[in-house]
Parts: sequence; C-alpha cells; structure tokens
Amino acid sequence: MNLPEAPGEFAGELLAWFEGAARPLPWRVMPADRARGVRPDPYGVWLSEIMLQQTTIAHGTRYWLDFTRRWPNVQALAGAEDSAVMAAWAGLGYYARARNLLKCARQVAASGGRFPQTARGLQALPGIGPYTAGAIAAIAFGQRAPAVDGNVDRVMARLLALEGPWPEQKKQIADSIERLVPADRPGEFAEAMMDLGATICTPKRANCLVCPVTRFCAARRRGGAERYPIKPAKAKKPVRRGAVLVLEAGGRVRLETRPEKGLLGGMLALPTTEWTGQASDAGAGVNALAGALGADRSTLSRIGEVRHVFTHFHLTLDVWRAGAPAADGGDWRAPEAVSGLPSVFAKAFRLAYPSSPISAR
Repeated sequence: MNLPEAPGEFAGELLAWFEGAARPLPWRVMPADRARGVRPDPYGVWLSEIMLQQTTIAHGTRYWLDFTRRWPNVQALAGAEDSAVMAAWAGLGYYARARNLLKCARQVAASGGRFPQTARGLQALPGIGPYTAGAIAAIAFGQRAPAVDGNVDRVMARLLALEGPWPEQKKQIADSIERLVPADRPGEFAEAMMDLGATICTPKRANCLVCPVTRFCAARRRGGAERYPIKPAKAKKPVRRGAVLVLEAGGRVRLETRPEKGLLGGMLALPTTEWTGQASDAGAGVNALAGALGADRSTLSRIGEVRHVFTHFHLTLDVWRAGAPAADGGDWRAPEAVSGLPSVFAKAFRLAYPSSPISAR
C-alpha cells in the first residue's frame, strides 16, 4: 500500500507496534501509563531532547540521570553556577548546547517555570530549533506537531523511496510527517517513529521482516531499502595539529577556562596552542606557550599525542609536560581533583596521569 493513500492506517499500525515495543527510557512515559492519564515532565523531555542532539541514547542517559539528580527542575538548573553545569556537561560535546541550556532554563524560570506548549513558542527559546520544538510540543504537551530527526529522515526516505536533491527530499519528508501525525496521540507517534528508526530501520540494515509498517514501504517494493536515503557525499574533513601543555608546580597542574565564544567555549581545559594545519606550528607554539606561562623550558618534554574528531575537522594534539618554579596565577589543582574536562583534554590529561580517575567520555 502507498503511504500517502492511508495515513490513518499507517499511524494505527505503527502505534499498535509501539505499545509493545517502546523502549523504556527514564524520561519517557510508557504507552500503558499514558493510557491511564500519566503525562511526561516537560523539563525531563526538554533536557533529553537537548542532550540527545548528536549523542546516542546510551551515552546521553547517564548525563540525563546526573542532571536530574543534581537539578531536578528547571528552577534548580536556572540557579546553578555556570561552571558547575559546564563541568557536568563535559564529554557530551557540542558545548554551545550547554550554554544555551542555561540560557533557556533561566528564561523559562523567569517566566514562572513553565515551558511554552506550542512548537512556535518553544522555538523562541535559546537552543531550541524546529525539530526539538516539535518533539517537545508533541511528547510533553500533546500538540499535533511534527518531529523530524535523523531517524525519521531515514525512515521516511525509505517509506517514500525518495530520490533527487536532499534539500527537496527533506522538504517532502517534513510535509509528509505533518500529514501523518495523528491528532489523538502525537507524542507517542513521534516516539514510535524515533524507535522504529533506532531499532528496526537502522542506517546499515533495514529489518523489513519485523517492521510493523513494511507494507507501506516503497523502498522495499523496489528491492533495496538500504540504498535510501540518497544524500550527497560528505566532504573530507581537514586535519589540524596543535599542542597541549601539562604544566606542573608543587604537585599541582595548571588549568584554564576557555573563552565563552568559540569551540569548547566556557569549558575547563589544559593550556593549548592554536590548532592549525601544520605540525611545525604546534612545535613552535608549545615553546611560546610554555614561556608565556612561566614554565622552565629546560624541563619541556613531549609525552605523546592524542586524536579527536570534531564535527568539521580531525585534531591531533601533541601532549607536552613542563615544570614551573611556582604556581603563580591561574587555576592550579591537584591532579586527582581534576574533573569536568571535555573529551579532547581528558584524553591528554589521562596520557599525563594514567592513574587519574578522570574519564574521557
């Protein structure tokens, strides 16, 4: 059956499957509980949607549980210290999300602690784009709003066997989802589409034999669901080089807080050179960095390198160690007390202190 011809049947069969197959997630109200009138906590839904952007559920769940334990509602989060939230976010990546999380929490708290209930109202808040607004509006408030994430893009591209330029496919997917969302169970429909893409219609394998809506799938009828979606080839990421300095004095190590704007803005870090495309720049840069921080450059030694992948580039950092005559100025901490470093710096820190409890999550 063609999907556009039977939107009601499609939603009904998808939701019937979801009632027995929904993943138990800590922020999710399960279908049986929804049927008894239980409603999700908007704060928990919002927090999960922000955290799960560019992050797997397995990875993000630990952070969600930690955040809701430390800051159980939006007012508590709004009153938190910036540094505490940024440290708690370390390892989730895309750190502008953490800065916007705080801005959003404070704006909501200042308005009485209630989130807007419509997608349009939610999208006016910091850090909430069209997908996140639609997901929160549908899941938390029962609004008939479309929620199109990467899983839904893939599922719909296969159901409709879409071809042609990806921007045109995206528009067709958004239009199709808007027509498919049922008025009575929009939140469960959004969650069911996400679960279908995460567990059955996965990127490398479309398990059509157990798919609850396979009879609607045009890609399967054409004999090859995995060839969809058809996207342009990704550009090769450039490689950058830099150096990071583990500077020690009196049994303590020097840390710094990165500028608010820019990559890893506001995060705790080890001192580092600029990240450029040349290995020679990193070598020269670490000497200048050591001098600027008052290190004894005769103690400067390279202890290894770490690699990290950012959204737009690959990074290789040479890790150097040096001593300083005294811990003058700056933020100096005992190595065992260091926490809250983003992954790239946590990797470098563990290279210098292999027994450190710090985690490069």
